[in-house]
Amino acid sequence: MGHNGINLTLPVEQSPFLLPNSSEKDSHRRRHKRNRKKQKIIALETETHFQIQTLQPGPFQKFRSHTHRHTVSHTVGKWQDRNCRKSGKTFVHRRWTNSNHDTSDYNDKIVLVSYNILGVDNAAKHPELYRDVSPKYLDWEFRKKLLCKEVTGYQPSILCFQEVDHFNDLNDLFAKNGFKGVHKARTGEACDGCAIFWKTEQFTLLHEESIDFQRFGLRNNVAQLCVLKMNQTGPSGDDITESPNDTSSPSLVIGNIHVLYNPKRGDIKLGQMRIFLRRAYTLSQEWGSIPVVIAGDLNSLPQSAMYQFLASSELHTQRHDRRMISGQIYPSEHVESQFWRNHVWRWTGEELMLATGSRNSYLRHPLKLSSAYSNVPGSFKYRDKVGEPLATSYHSMFTGTVDYIWHTSDLAPLRVLETLPMHTLKKTGGLPSKEWGSDHLALVCELAFVSDGN
Repeated sequence: MGHNGINLTLPVEQSPFLLPNSSEKDSHRRRHKRNRKKQKIIALETETHFQIQTLQPGPFQKFRSHTHRHTVSHTVGKWQDRNCRKSGKTFVHRRWTNSNHDTSDYNDKIVLVSYNILGVDNAAKHPELYRDVSPKYLDWEFRKKLLCKEVTGYQPSILCFQEVDHFNDLNDLFAKNGFKGVHKARTGEACDGCAIFWKTEQFTLLHEESIDFQRFGLRNNVAQLCVLKMNQTGPSGDDITESPNDTSSPSLVIGNIHVLYNPKRGDIKLGQMRIFLRRAYTLSQEWGSIPVVIAGDLNSLPQSAMYQFLASSELHTQRHDRRMISGQIYPSEHVESQFWRNHVWRWTGEELMLATGSRNSYLRHPLKLSSAYSNVPGSFKYRDKVGEPLATSYHSMFTGTVDYIWHTSDLAPLRVLETLPMHTLKKTGGLPSKEWGSDHLALVCELAFVSDGN
Protein backbone atom coordinates (compact mmCIF):
# COMPACT_ATOMS: atom_id res chain seq x y z
CA MET A 1 0.00 0.00 0.00
CA GLY A 2 2.39 2.69 -1.15
CA HIS A 3 4.57 2.95 1.95
CA ASN A 4 5.55 -0.69 2.28
CA GLY A 5 5.22 -1.66 -1.37
CA ILE A 6 2.72 -4.44 -0.65
CA ASN A 7 -0.54 -4.49 -2.58
CA LEU A 8 -3.21 -5.81 -0.25
CA THR A 9 -5.93 -5.88 -2.96
CA LEU A 10 -6.43 -9.12 -4.87
CA PRO A 11 -7.71 -8.94 -8.46
CA VAL A 12 -11.23 -10.14 -9.14
CA GLU A 13 -11.35 -13.08 -11.49
CA GLN A 14 -13.38 -12.55 -14.66
CA SER A 15 -14.31 -14.94 -17.46
CA PRO A 16 -12.14 -14.30 -20.54
CA PHE A 17 -14.99 -15.34 -22.86
CA LEU A 18 -17.76 -12.98 -21.70
CA LEU A 19 -18.04 -9.21 -21.79
CA PRO A 20 -19.84 -8.19 -18.61
CA ASN A 21 -23.02 -6.10 -18.93
CA SER A 22 -23.78 -3.23 -16.52
CA SER A 23 -25.33 -5.47 -13.85
CA GLU A 24 -22.41 -7.83 -14.06
CA LYS A 25 -20.07 -4.87 -13.81
CA ASP A 26 -21.85 -3.77 -10.65
CA SER A 27 -21.58 -7.30 -9.30
CA HIS A 28 -17.86 -7.40 -10.04
CA ARG A 29 -17.38 -4.05 -8.35
CA ARG A 30 -19.18 -5.24 -5.22
CA ARG A 31 -17.12 -8.44 -5.09
CA HIS A 32 -13.97 -6.44 -5.69
CA LYS A 33 -14.86 -4.09 -2.83
CA ARG A 34 -15.71 -6.99 -0.46
CA ASN A 35 -12.44 -8.77 -1.26
CA ARG A 36 -10.45 -5.60 -0.80
CA LYS A 37 -12.07 -4.91 2.57
CA LYS A 38 -11.50 -8.50 3.66
CA GLN A 39 -7.83 -8.39 2.72
CA LYS A 40 -7.36 -5.12 4.60
CA ILE A 41 -8.90 -6.62 7.74
CA ILE A 42 -6.66 -9.67 7.51
CA ALA A 43 -3.61 -7.49 6.98
CA LEU A 44 -4.48 -5.22 9.90
CA GLU A 45 -4.96 -8.17 12.24
CA THR A 46 -1.57 -9.53 11.24
CA GLU A 47 0.12 -6.17 11.65
CA THR A 48 -1.42 -5.62 15.07
CA HIS A 49 -0.14 -9.02 16.14
CA PHE A 50 3.43 -8.10 15.22
CA GLN A 51 3.12 -4.73 16.86
CA ILE A 52 2.54 -6.03 20.38
CA GLN A 53 5.37 -8.55 20.43
CA THR A 54 8.50 -7.92 22.47
CA LEU A 55 11.53 -9.42 20.77
CA GLN A 56 14.92 -10.17 22.29
CA PRO A 57 16.98 -11.51 19.34
CA GLY A 58 20.58 -10.84 18.33
CA PRO A 59 21.79 -7.49 16.92
CA PHE A 60 21.09 -8.35 13.28
CA GLN A 61 17.63 -9.68 14.09
CA LYS A 62 16.91 -6.59 16.16
CA PHE A 63 17.54 -4.37 13.20
CA ARG A 64 15.45 -6.50 10.86
CA SER A 65 12.59 -6.75 13.34
CA HIS A 66 12.60 -3.03 14.01
CA THR A 67 12.52 -2.20 10.30
CA HIS A 68 9.73 -4.68 9.64
CA ARG A 69 7.58 -3.47 12.52
CA HIS A 70 8.05 0.15 11.50
CA THR A 71 6.92 -0.68 7.99
CA VAL A 72 3.82 -2.71 8.79
CA SER A 73 2.64 -0.31 11.49
CA HIS A 74 2.24 2.46 8.93
CA THR A 75 -0.93 0.88 7.54
CA VAL A 76 -2.30 0.33 11.04
CA GLY A 77 -1.58 3.98 11.78
CA LYS A 78 -3.62 5.18 8.82
CA TRP A 79 -6.48 2.88 9.81
CA GLN A 80 -6.35 4.19 13.40
CA ASP A 81 -6.27 7.75 12.13
CA ARG A 82 -9.56 7.33 10.27
CA ASN A 83 -11.25 5.69 13.25
CA CYS A 84 -9.92 8.26 15.71
CA ARG A 85 -11.32 11.08 13.63
CA LYS A 86 -14.71 9.42 13.70
CA SER A 87 -14.65 9.00 17.47
CA GLY A 88 -13.31 12.49 18.14
CA LYS A 89 -10.01 11.17 19.49
CA THR A 90 -6.62 12.33 18.35
CA PHE A 91 -4.42 10.11 16.22
CA VAL A 92 -1.35 10.94 18.31
CA HIS A 93 -2.72 9.11 21.36
CA ARG A 94 0.07 7.44 23.35
CA ARG A 95 -0.24 3.91 24.65
CA TRP A 96 0.62 2.31 27.98
CA THR A 97 2.91 -0.72 28.27
CA ASN A 98 2.42 -2.91 31.33
CA SER A 99 5.11 -4.70 33.29
CA ASN A 100 5.49 -8.45 32.84
CA HIS A 101 5.34 -8.96 36.61
CA ASP A 102 2.24 -9.75 38.62
CA THR A 103 1.15 -6.41 40.05
CA SER A 104 -2.14 -7.48 41.67
CA ASP A 105 -0.71 -7.45 45.22
CA TYR A 106 0.57 -3.88 45.12
CA ASN A 107 -1.57 -1.48 47.11
CA ASP A 108 0.10 1.94 47.24
CA LYS A 109 0.64 3.27 43.73
CA ILE A 110 1.57 6.61 42.22
CA VAL A 111 1.64 8.01 38.68
CA LEU A 112 4.63 10.26 38.09
CA VAL A 113 5.23 12.64 35.17
CA SER A 114 8.59 14.13 34.20
CA TYR A 115 8.35 16.86 31.58
CA ASN A 116 10.65 19.52 30.15
CA ILE A 117 7.93 21.98 29.16
CA LEU A 118 10.16 24.38 27.14
CA GLY A 119 10.82 27.72 28.81
CA VAL A 120 9.19 30.68 27.09
CA ASP A 121 12.42 32.65 27.22
CA ASN A 122 14.46 29.72 25.89
CA ALA A 123 12.12 29.31 22.91
CA ALA A 124 12.40 33.02 22.10
CA LYS A 125 16.21 33.02 22.32
CA HIS A 126 16.69 30.00 20.03
CA PRO A 127 14.38 30.43 17.00
CA GLU A 128 16.75 28.30 14.89
CA LEU A 129 15.49 25.24 16.79
CA TYR A 130 11.89 25.86 15.73
CA ARG A 131 12.20 27.01 12.13
CA ASP A 132 9.59 24.45 11.00
CA VAL A 133 7.17 25.20 13.84
CA SER A 134 4.24 27.57 13.41
CA PRO A 135 4.53 30.64 15.71
CA LYS A 136 1.08 29.95 17.12
CA TYR A 137 2.35 26.62 18.53
CA LEU A 138 5.16 28.46 20.34
CA ASP A 139 2.79 30.95 21.94
CA TRP A 140 2.71 30.42 25.71
CA GLU A 141 -1.01 31.13 26.05
CA PHE A 142 -1.66 28.27 23.64
CA ARG A 143 0.99 25.96 25.08
CA LYS A 144 0.14 26.31 28.77
CA LYS A 145 -3.46 25.18 28.23
CA LEU A 146 -2.35 22.33 25.98
CA LEU A 147 0.26 21.19 28.52
CA CYS A 148 -2.23 21.26 31.38
CA LYS A 149 -4.85 19.35 29.38
CA GLU A 150 -2.31 16.72 28.34
CA VAL A 151 -0.76 16.21 31.77
CA THR A 152 -4.02 16.04 33.73
CA GLY A 153 -5.22 13.46 31.21
CA TYR A 154 -2.58 11.07 32.56
CA GLN A 155 -4.24 11.26 36.01
CA PRO A 156 -0.90 11.89 37.72
CA SER A 157 -0.02 11.96 41.40
CA ILE A 158 3.29 13.85 41.10
CA LEU A 159 4.65 16.19 38.42
CA CYS A 160 8.31 17.08 37.84
CA PHE A 161 8.72 19.95 35.38
CA GLN A 162 11.88 21.47 33.95
CA GLU A 163 12.37 24.79 32.11
CA VAL A 164 9.68 26.48 34.16
CA ASP A 165 9.74 30.28 33.80
CA HIS A 166 5.99 30.97 34.23
CA PHE A 167 5.40 29.09 37.48
CA ASN A 168 2.47 31.24 38.62
CA ASP A 169 0.54 30.40 35.43
CA LEU A 170 1.10 26.69 35.98
CA ASN A 171 0.35 26.95 39.67
CA ASP A 172 -3.02 28.56 38.96
CA LEU A 173 -3.92 25.98 36.32
CA PHE A 174 -2.92 22.91 38.33
CA ALA A 175 -4.42 24.24 41.57
CA LYS A 176 -7.80 23.93 39.87
CA ASN A 177 -7.04 20.23 39.42
CA GLY A 178 -6.07 19.66 43.05
CA PHE A 179 -2.28 20.14 42.87
CA LYS A 180 0.10 22.12 45.00
CA GLY A 181 3.61 23.00 43.85
CA VAL A 182 7.04 24.38 44.73
CA HIS A 183 9.42 26.14 42.36
CA LYS A 184 13.16 26.83 42.22
CA ALA A 185 14.39 29.36 39.67
CA ARG A 186 17.90 29.43 38.27
CA THR A 187 20.31 32.18 39.20
CA GLY A 188 22.14 34.36 36.72
CA GLU A 189 20.75 35.49 33.38
CA ALA A 190 18.53 32.43 32.81
CA CYS A 191 15.06 32.77 34.31
CA ASP A 192 13.75 29.19 34.03
CA GLY A 193 13.92 26.54 36.74
CA CYS A 194 12.32 23.39 38.11
CA ALA A 195 8.93 22.76 39.70
CA ILE A 196 7.38 19.83 41.58
CA PHE A 197 3.61 19.46 41.95
CA TRP A 198 1.72 16.85 43.96
CA LYS A 199 -1.93 15.90 44.32
CA THR A 200 -2.96 17.25 47.72
CA GLU A 201 -5.58 14.60 48.37
CA GLN A 202 -2.90 11.92 47.89
CA PHE A 203 0.18 13.48 49.47
CA THR A 204 1.39 15.71 52.29
CA LEU A 205 4.66 17.60 51.93
CA LEU A 206 7.00 16.74 54.82
CA HIS A 207 10.16 18.43 53.58
CA GLU A 208 11.32 20.54 50.64
CA GLU A 209 14.72 21.85 49.62
CA SER A 210 16.56 22.95 46.50
CA ILE A 211 20.11 22.93 45.18
CA ASP A 212 21.71 25.90 43.48
CA PHE A 213 24.76 24.39 41.78
CA GLN A 214 26.32 27.85 41.44
CA ARG A 215 27.22 27.55 45.14
CA PHE A 216 29.52 24.67 44.24
CA GLY A 217 31.08 26.33 41.21
CA LEU A 218 28.97 24.10 38.91
CA ARG A 219 27.10 26.69 36.82
CA ASN A 220 23.64 28.05 37.61
CA ASN A 221 21.50 24.95 37.09
CA VAL A 222 19.16 23.92 39.89
CA ALA A 223 17.55 20.82 41.37
CA GLN A 224 14.75 20.10 43.83
CA LEU A 225 14.12 17.48 46.49
CA CYS A 226 10.80 16.83 48.25
CA VAL A 227 9.76 14.29 50.86
CA LEU A 228 6.13 13.37 50.26
CA LYS A 229 3.95 11.19 52.46
CA MET A 230 0.87 9.40 51.19
CA ASN A 231 -2.39 10.37 52.89
CA GLN A 232 -4.22 7.39 54.31
CA THR A 233 -7.07 9.02 56.21
CA GLY A 234 -8.19 11.71 53.77
CA PRO A 235 -7.19 14.79 51.78
CA SER A 236 -5.03 17.46 53.35
CA GLY A 237 -3.81 20.61 51.67
CA ASP A 238 -1.61 21.80 54.56
CA ASP A 239 2.11 21.15 54.88
CA ILE A 240 2.81 19.53 58.24
CA THR A 241 5.84 18.34 60.15
CA GLU A 242 5.96 14.69 61.13
CA SER A 243 8.50 12.41 62.72
CA PRO A 244 10.82 10.53 60.36
CA ASN A 245 9.99 7.37 62.36
CA ASP A 246 6.28 7.55 61.53
CA THR A 247 5.64 4.54 59.24
CA SER A 248 1.83 4.56 59.23
CA SER A 249 1.84 5.38 55.50
CA PRO A 250 4.59 5.24 52.87
CA SER A 251 6.79 8.22 52.03
CA LEU A 252 9.30 8.84 49.29
CA VAL A 253 11.94 11.30 48.13
CA ILE A 254 11.22 13.02 44.81
CA GLY A 255 14.21 14.51 43.03
CA ASN A 256 13.83 16.83 40.04
CA ILE A 257 16.83 18.12 38.06
CA HIS A 258 17.78 19.87 34.83
CA VAL A 259 21.45 19.13 34.13
CA LEU A 260 23.73 21.54 32.29
CA TYR A 261 23.35 21.38 28.51
CA ASN A 262 26.96 22.15 27.40
CA PRO A 263 28.04 18.87 25.73
CA LYS A 264 31.75 19.44 26.34
CA ARG A 265 31.53 19.96 30.09
CA GLY A 266 31.11 16.41 31.27
CA ASP A 267 32.99 17.31 34.44
CA ILE A 268 30.29 19.80 35.43
CA LYS A 269 27.48 17.45 34.48
CA LEU A 270 28.95 14.69 36.66
CA GLY A 271 29.50 17.13 39.52
CA GLN A 272 25.88 18.27 39.45
CA MET A 273 24.62 14.69 39.41
CA ARG A 274 27.04 13.66 42.18
CA ILE A 275 25.79 16.35 44.59
CA PHE A 276 22.15 15.73 43.66
CA LEU A 277 22.29 11.95 44.20
CA ARG A 278 24.23 12.26 47.44
CA ARG A 279 21.64 14.64 48.88
CA ALA A 280 18.74 12.43 47.74
CA TYR A 281 20.37 9.47 49.53
CA THR A 282 20.92 11.51 52.70
CA LEU A 283 17.27 12.57 52.77
CA SER A 284 16.16 8.99 52.25
CA GLN A 285 18.17 7.89 55.27
CA GLU A 286 17.02 10.79 57.46
CA TRP A 287 13.38 9.88 56.84
CA GLY A 288 13.74 6.16 57.51
CA SER A 289 15.40 4.70 54.38
CA ILE A 290 12.44 5.62 52.20
CA PRO A 291 12.30 5.09 48.41
CA VAL A 292 13.81 7.60 46.00
CA VAL A 293 12.63 8.71 42.55
CA ILE A 294 14.95 10.75 40.33
CA ALA A 295 13.37 12.55 37.37
CA GLY A 296 14.46 15.18 34.91
CA ASP A 297 16.29 16.30 31.81
CA LEU A 298 19.84 14.97 32.18
CA ASN A 299 21.07 16.24 28.82
CA SER A 300 22.72 12.84 28.33
CA LEU A 301 21.99 9.95 25.97
CA PRO A 302 21.27 6.34 26.99
CA GLN A 303 24.60 5.15 25.54
CA SER A 304 26.60 7.70 27.52
CA ALA A 305 28.98 7.48 30.46
CA MET A 306 26.50 9.58 32.46
CA TYR A 307 23.83 6.93 31.97
CA GLN A 308 26.36 4.27 32.95
CA PHE A 309 27.13 6.23 36.12
CA LEU A 310 23.49 6.30 37.21
CA ALA A 311 22.85 2.67 36.33
CA SER A 312 26.00 1.14 37.87
CA SER A 313 26.58 3.66 40.70
CA GLU A 314 30.22 4.15 39.66
CA LEU A 315 32.42 5.62 36.96
CA HIS A 316 36.15 5.78 36.29
CA THR A 317 36.39 9.28 34.87
CA GLN A 318 39.78 8.89 33.22
CA ARG A 319 38.47 6.13 30.99
CA HIS A 320 36.27 8.72 29.32
CA ASP A 321 36.91 11.91 27.43
CA ARG A 322 35.34 14.78 29.38
CA ARG A 323 33.71 15.98 26.16
CA MET A 324 32.01 12.61 25.60
CA ILE A 325 30.50 12.04 29.07
CA SER A 326 26.95 12.87 27.97
CA GLY A 327 27.13 11.26 24.52
CA GLN A 328 25.90 14.45 22.84
CA ILE A 329 29.09 14.72 20.77
CA TYR A 330 29.76 11.67 18.65
CA PRO A 331 33.44 10.63 18.41
CA SER A 332 34.96 10.15 14.96
CA GLU A 333 35.30 6.65 13.60
CA HIS A 334 38.97 6.27 14.45
CA VAL A 335 38.33 7.39 18.01
CA GLU A 336 35.84 4.55 18.48
CA SER A 337 38.59 1.97 18.07
CA GLN A 338 39.53 -0.57 20.74
CA PHE A 339 42.49 1.65 21.56
CA TRP A 340 40.18 4.52 22.49
CA ARG A 341 38.03 2.34 24.72
CA ASN A 342 41.06 1.28 26.78
CA HIS A 343 42.72 4.70 26.74
CA VAL A 344 43.22 6.71 29.91
CA TRP A 345 42.25 10.33 29.39
CA ARG A 346 44.01 13.10 31.23
CA TRP A 347 41.73 15.23 33.39
CA THR A 348 43.08 18.36 35.04
CA GLY A 349 42.98 18.66 38.79
CA GLU A 350 40.24 21.28 38.48
CA GLU A 351 38.12 19.02 36.27
CA LEU A 352 38.46 16.14 38.72
CA MET A 353 37.47 18.39 41.60
CA LEU A 354 34.34 19.49 39.74
CA ALA A 355 33.37 15.95 38.74
CA THR A 356 34.26 13.93 41.84
CA GLY A 357 34.69 16.52 44.60
CA SER A 358 38.29 15.40 45.12
CA ARG A 359 41.48 14.62 43.22
CA ASN A 360 40.28 11.02 42.94
CA SER A 361 39.33 9.95 39.41
CA TYR A 362 36.88 7.30 40.66
CA LEU A 363 33.28 8.45 41.11
CA ARG A 364 30.52 6.70 43.05
CA HIS A 365 27.01 7.45 44.23
CA PRO A 366 25.21 5.65 47.08
CA LEU A 367 21.86 4.92 45.41
CA LYS A 368 20.98 1.71 43.61
CA LEU A 369 18.90 3.00 40.74
CA SER A 370 16.92 1.43 37.93
CA SER A 371 15.29 3.15 34.97
CA ALA A 372 11.50 2.87 35.00
CA TYR A 373 11.32 2.53 31.21
CA SER A 374 14.14 0.01 30.81
CA ASN A 375 12.53 -2.14 33.53
CA VAL A 376 9.30 -2.46 31.54
CA PRO A 377 10.09 -4.33 28.28
CA GLY A 378 8.73 -2.63 25.21
CA SER A 379 8.60 -2.80 21.43
CA PHE A 380 11.44 -1.68 19.19
CA LYS A 381 8.88 0.60 17.61
CA TYR A 382 9.25 2.81 20.69
CA ARG A 383 12.48 1.79 22.46
CA ASP A 384 16.20 1.56 21.85
CA LYS A 385 18.39 -1.45 22.71
CA VAL A 386 18.84 -0.16 26.27
CA GLY A 387 15.07 -0.06 26.75
CA GLU A 388 14.78 3.73 26.84
CA PRO A 389 12.45 5.68 24.52
CA LEU A 390 13.81 6.27 21.02
CA ALA A 391 13.25 10.00 21.41
CA THR A 392 12.05 12.29 24.20
CA SER A 393 12.98 15.52 22.39
CA TYR A 394 12.59 16.64 18.78
CA HIS A 395 13.44 19.95 17.15
CA SER A 396 15.42 21.21 14.16
CA MET A 397 18.82 20.44 15.70
CA PHE A 398 18.23 17.28 17.74
CA THR A 399 16.22 14.09 17.92
CA GLY A 400 16.94 11.75 20.80
CA THR A 401 16.48 10.81 24.45
CA VAL A 402 17.71 12.99 27.31
CA ASP A 403 14.83 12.64 29.82
CA TYR A 404 14.57 9.84 32.40
CA ILE A 405 12.79 8.50 35.47
CA TRP A 406 14.98 6.49 37.86
CA HIS A 407 13.92 4.77 41.07
CA THR A 408 15.29 2.65 43.90
CA SER A 409 14.42 -1.04 44.30
CA ASP A 410 11.74 -0.40 46.94
CA LEU A 411 9.58 0.91 44.09
CA ALA A 412 8.38 -1.24 41.19
CA PRO A 413 7.32 0.12 37.78
CA LEU A 414 3.88 -1.24 36.89
CA ARG A 415 3.54 0.45 33.50
CA VAL A 416 5.02 3.23 31.39
CA LEU A 417 3.56 5.52 28.77
CA GLU A 418 5.30 5.01 25.44
CA THR A 419 6.54 8.02 23.51
CA LEU A 420 5.81 8.36 19.77
CA PRO A 421 7.13 6.14 16.95
CA MET A 422 9.79 7.93 14.97
CA HIS A 423 7.74 8.16 11.79
CA THR A 424 4.83 9.70 13.72
CA LEU A 425 7.14 12.14 15.48
CA LYS A 426 8.74 13.27 12.23
CA LYS A 427 5.34 13.90 10.65
CA THR A 428 4.94 16.80 13.09
CA GLY A 429 7.86 18.58 11.37
CA GLY A 430 9.17 19.53 14.82
CA LEU A 431 7.88 20.15 18.33
CA PRO A 432 5.94 21.96 19.76
CA SER A 433 2.97 21.17 17.55
CA LYS A 434 -0.80 21.29 17.50
CA GLU A 435 -0.95 18.24 19.77
CA TRP A 436 2.17 18.67 21.94
CA GLY A 437 3.03 21.80 23.91
CA SER A 438 6.80 21.36 24.24
CA ASP A 439 9.84 20.28 22.24
CA HIS A 440 10.09 17.36 24.69
CA LEU A 441 7.63 14.54 25.31
CA ALA A 442 6.44 13.78 28.82
CA LEU A 443 7.68 10.62 30.50
CA VAL A 444 4.95 8.95 32.56
CA CYS A 445 5.14 5.84 34.73
CA GLU A 446 3.09 4.17 37.42
CA LEU A 447 5.15 3.03 40.40
CA ALA A 448 4.17 0.87 43.37
CA PHE A 449 5.67 0.75 46.85
CA VAL A 450 7.26 -2.66 47.40
CA SER A 451 6.65 -4.05 50.89
CA ASP A 452 8.07 -7.22 52.45
CA GLY A 453 4.82 -8.96 51.58
CA ASN A 454 5.29 -8.15 47.89
